[in-house]
Order: sequence, then structure tokens, then C-alpha cells
Amino acid sequence: MARDYYEVLGVSRSASQDEIQQAYRKLARRYHPDVNKDPGAEERFKDLNEAHSVLSDPKTRARYDRFGEDFRKIPEDFDERVAAGAGGGFRGRRTAGGGGPRVRYTTGFGDDFGAEGIDIEDLLGSMFGAGAARGGVPGADQEAELPLTVEEAYRGGRRTVTLAGPTGQPRRYEVDVPPGVTDGQRIRLAGEGGRGSGDAAAGDLYLRVRIQPHPRFRLDGRDVHVQVPVAPWEAALGATVPVPTPGGGTAKVTVPAGSSSGRRLRLRGEGMPNPRGANGDLYAELRIMVPPKLSDRERELFEELAATSSYDPRRTR
Repeated sequence: MARDYYEVLGVSRSASQDEIQQAYRKLARRYHPDVNKDPGAEERFKDLNEAHSVLSDPKTRARYDRFGEDFRKIPEDFDERVAAGAGGGFRGRRTAGGGGPRVRYTTGFGDDFGAEGIDIEDLLGSMFGAGAARGGVPGADQEAELPLTVEEAYRGGRRTVTLAGPTGQPRRYEVDVPPGVTDGQRIRLAGEGGRGSGDAAAGDLYLRVRIQPHPRFRLDGRDVHVQVPVAPWEAALGATVPVPTPGGGTAKVTVPAGSSSGRRLRLRGEGMPNPRGANGDLYAELRIMVPPKLSDRERELFEELAATSSYDPRRTR
């Protein structure tokens, strides 16, 4: 982690969840690669997604606040394991030993409970297994990016991913991508992270989804935006036109008579799927297209329209 997550979003450590969401949305719009073409915008956008993924989840945020950048290395049931291994709260003092400085923890209940102190190596042994007690250290969690197209994120499914292994050699992983996965979401591969020493367990590998820019679709969370070309007469008279969907099919949208370029039409539930709730929406943005070359008859009709119509699009309303 190169920067503090709160600093990335420009909020205080006491910021509410609403303030975090508002800050993320504002900055994400500013630095989205489809909008901001500055060289550093894409990297800034990635930092924003990383910070948002941690701070938007109250449990993950609490662990980050408590343990800092090492929060992923601490088991989620840390407190339960410590309580089970030591019987209560702890205070520590550093003592000398043959192997160098060591930390011993004693319970905060006084001598009446017969507490004799708990060596940190014993504590690690109860938390992480026998390997830690013998000097083994659990492997570190690792993270890599998983690039997906909009269509792949929409459909999900099983993918084969090739990454550099611990020795630098390519290593293949089979990954189940859930349908409707969003940019910045992490997929966990248990035990595929850094190797532990001794008999200690390996860490986990987290694949962070990065949805690639698309020539047609633009994502905003689970909502999908797409430009739909329409002819001048379709916009003027109204029409029903096909709209492509990220699932590879088409939907139908009714263009109201008198529509102009830029008008957005909403297709509820046609956006990215959501396994835990309502699907996103698909927004069709109209774009009026003129024939690049007119036939004689088309020119005649347009000239007749120009002579007949009193409409002036530049007139102030």
C-alpha cells in the first residue's frame, strides 16, 4: 500500500459511510479513464477503487483502522482466537531471552486467576498452527489484477488465468468469476498466496477485477450506458429501435417523438446482473445521425422540410 486509503479519497478517518460514498463517486467520475485522458488518471482511478473497496465495507474498514496496511494478514477471528488462547484481555512486556527480545503477555485480571503469562510464540502457535510455534510464519496474502471485458464481467463463468509463480515461472489458475462482477471487486483463491515457512499455511491470492474500457458500453457501478444511433426521422416521428446489451443480445427501446441527441432512455434491469439484489439498469443515449451522402430524392425532401419548417434549434427557449 503506497498511500493511506483515507488520504486517497480525501476524507477524514471519522468520515461517515455516506461521506465516503460521495467522495468516491465524485473522484471516480473525475478520474475515470473514459473521461480523463491524463497519463496518471488510470492509476489514480485504480487507487480510488482500492480505497473504496476497503472503506465502504464497515468490517473491512474496522480491521484496516485497527491493523493498518497489514490488516489482510490478520485472521478475521483474531480476537476470538486470542481470547480462546489467553482467557481475556492482555498487556505485554518485553523480556530478554537466549534468542533475543521476546514479548510475554499477561491477562488483565490479576494474580487471583493464576495467570502466568503467555509467550507470543505460544500465542502464534494457537492462532496459526504448530508451524508458527516452531518458528514458522504464515504466508502473506498476495494480490493480482484480473482484466475482464464488459461481456465477460456480465456473463461470469470459469476462466483460466496465467500468473507468474513464486519462482517466476508461469502458473495457471482456474477461477470462477461470478456473473455481474464489478470493477475493483476481489476474488479469493484460498491457499494460493505466499508460501508459509515450516509447516505454516500459505496465504491467499486475491484477484482484483479490472473491467477494461469498451468501445460501446460505459459502466457506472452496475448501470450500463450505451449510445444508440437514430435517424432524424426516427427522432422526429418516434420509433422502436434495437439496443445492444452487454450480455450479447438486444433489447427494444421506444424513442418518443420529438427526441433530441443526448436524451437518455432507461431500460430497467437490463444492466449488470446482481446476485444479491436488483440488477443494474441500461441507459440508451440517443445520437441523431445524418446520412453521409444524400440521394437526389432525400436532398429534395430535406430542402422541402427546410423551406416549410419554422423550427430554429438555436432560438432561446
